[in-house]
Amino acid sequence: MRVEPLFFEPVFQERIWGGTRLTSFGYDIPSGKTGECWAFSAHPNGPSIVKNGSYKGLSLADLWKEHRNLFGNLSGDTFPLLTKILDANDNLSVQVHPDDQYAKENEKDELGKTECWYIIDCDEDAELIFGHNAKSQEELVRMVDEEKWDELLRIVKIKKGDFFYVPSGTVHALCKGTLVLETQQNSDTTYRLYDYNRKDANGNVRELHLEKSKDVIQVPFVNENLSFGTEQTEETIVTPFVANEYFSVDKYEVSGKASFEQSYPFLLCSVIDGDGKLISKSREYELDKGEHFLLPHNFGEYKLMGDMELIVSHV
Repeated sequence: MRVEPLFFEPVFQERIWGGTRLTSFGYDIPSGKTGECWAFSAHPNGPSIVKNGSYKGLSLADLWKEHRNLFGNLSGDTFPLLTKILDANDNLSVQVHPDDQYAKENEKDELGKTECWYIIDCDEDAELIFGHNAKSQEELVRMVDEEKWDELLRIVKIKKGDFFYVPSGTVHALCKGTLVLETQQNSDTTYRLYDYNRKDANGNVRELHLEKSKDVIQVPFVNENLSFGTEQTEETIVTPFVANEYFSVDKYEVSGKASFEQSYPFLLCSVIDGDGKLISKSREYELDKGEHFLLPHNFGEYKLMGDMELIVSHV
């Protein structure tokens, strides 16, 4: 069987804070409260399905279980990554995620959740919550118990094109008017610290997880202050955002025709703007904004042609 790119159908998740901006990617969304597009997912809460070629109809989880050669025979029970696009039409809850060890002990072997955000677009006055101001565990507990949210939470102004690395243990929240591509560990575990006293569709205040949040919040908050260089040619600008034990994430800006080598166990590619073509040894594939494709192990050399921006990740 020849090595071919795998294109995936996105999975949509409705959220209390969702909206309609995902239609800007050409998606047919289920409602005006659509908060998340799960682009690459092997999680049972929303597995994405291959829509082309020899593996059409199989889920990413199926591929990981039955065709591990596509991923360079990586070890592990679960596919390691989950890629989403999030439309924050309203503020998300203030939350924190556990690391692998805490999740394993407390969440039925679920992975921990380290993630990162690329700001695809946002309102002119947009901001987000990133980190906290407590200097000690005792101060954190006091501020949470006394609901001193204005004192505790760290507010950051944002703009289109910003990137944030969000390790497990980081207090965080996307805020109203933000469209984000998120790359994360394959986990759906979130501990809510504060939720603006909102009620769900049934009129109930949504559950908080205060004790677990206190357990896992990193104190004091440490901002890693990532700095980004670029690798530039006449046809491309490649910006490496982050590379660590969980994932590597880059941005490709293509203007013309550029050659690349797929030398990783797999490569996840999301077209976030523009359009063009993927050219492999055997054929060409049309690429539009909102397309998500996986290049398997041993895919080898490929070309991207057009005028487009992609977020690309691998382990």
